[in-house]
Amino acid sequence: MRDPRNAKLARLIVNHSTQLQAGEAMLIESFDLADGLVLDLVDAVHAVQGIPLVSLRDNAVNRSLLNAGSERYFELQADIELFQMQKVQAYVGLRAALNGSELSDVPPDQMALYTRLLAKPVHLEYRVNHTRWVVLRYPNAAMAQSANMSTEQFEDFYYRVCTLDYRRMAEAIAPLKRRMERTDQVRLTGAGTDLTFSIKGIGVVPCEGRRNLPDGECFTAPVRDSVNGTIAYNTPSLYLGTTFERLRFTFEGGRIVEATGNPQKRLDALLDTDEGARYIGEFSLGFNPHILQPMKDTLFDEKIAGSLHFTPGQAYSNADNGNRSQVHWDLVLIQRPEYGGGEVWFDGEQVRKDGRFVTRDLEGLNPEQLGA
Repeated sequence: MRDPRNAKLARLIVNHSTQLQAGEAMLIESFDLADGLVLDLVDAVHAVQGIPLVSLRDNAVNRSLLNAGSERYFELQADIELFQMQKVQAYVGLRAALNGSELSDVPPDQMALYTRLLAKPVHLEYRVNHTRWVVLRYPNAAMAQSANMSTEQFEDFYYRVCTLDYRRMAEAIAPLKRRMERTDQVRLTGAGTDLTFSIKGIGVVPCEGRRNLPDGECFTAPVRDSVNGTIAYNTPSLYLGTTFERLRFTFEGGRIVEATGNPQKRLDALLDTDEGARYIGEFSLGFNPHILQPMKDTLFDEKIAGSLHFTPGQAYSNADNGNRSQVHWDLVLIQRPEYGGGEVWFDGEQVRKDGRFVTRDLEGLNPEQLGA
């Protein structure tokens, strides 16, 4: 029996997130899920007289492909995925990973080959710049376990955060976008953190349900060589199959000159992927009122109320500081009091303290105003 909440979510994706029109095609790429929301997305696309194209993927199969894949395989697969992407106007990436660590034992050299030729190649750039796209997870027991919830409790949480009133959020973000656009100097402080950088002249992008579900962030990027100081992240990060914890970076002239964390050897290898991996490609403030604790899933963790993320690697083209890398690693710092607190300053004015916006124009982004 289908969950009726999926039909509501599918309509939100088709009508709000991607705004699919009659005659347009949508690629539905689903990992580890062949029914559920996939079926409701197909129905919702048909309801607006669109054309659904479905690609079903499996992470256990991907592991086998990555373990033994040749350079020619990755190049051929990238060509196929680019061709497919060029035929659609909208894209939905649905991830229902049964095991978030499925790729953890892929050899580093194979993972580097995958990252260079398939994970971050032209088809991804085409999708980001030429389609209306949205990426989301799908609730299952593995995700519930990561969130320390029962499966039923996690499902209720998932549908609550994904079907938030995103039009209301869009109105509340507008003042933050304007404020960030006129800001030069940013300072971040907190336990183990004292960091300064400039965001002058970099684009600012509000996120309210059109690219990610759940959503709730506003991002830009630091001027590439302007970052100085230290940041200590306080949430674990699952990236390319490996869980990283207790990460601490020190910057000089924009570059990470000292990095500590666990596992140290994997961390060093990741930051040595290329020169751009040691520079920052994104700075963002998170404020989804229903997401309060980390669950080692970036799509959720980067939206945590009272959080920020400071991202080594590739910059987005719509908030571009010129940094180029095969890496884009969203690392999260929560600044609410129970996580050690912290402050965000724009041009010498405090705009957020201990996770709450404190200026009158930004109060609409606090949890009680967004529907918590």
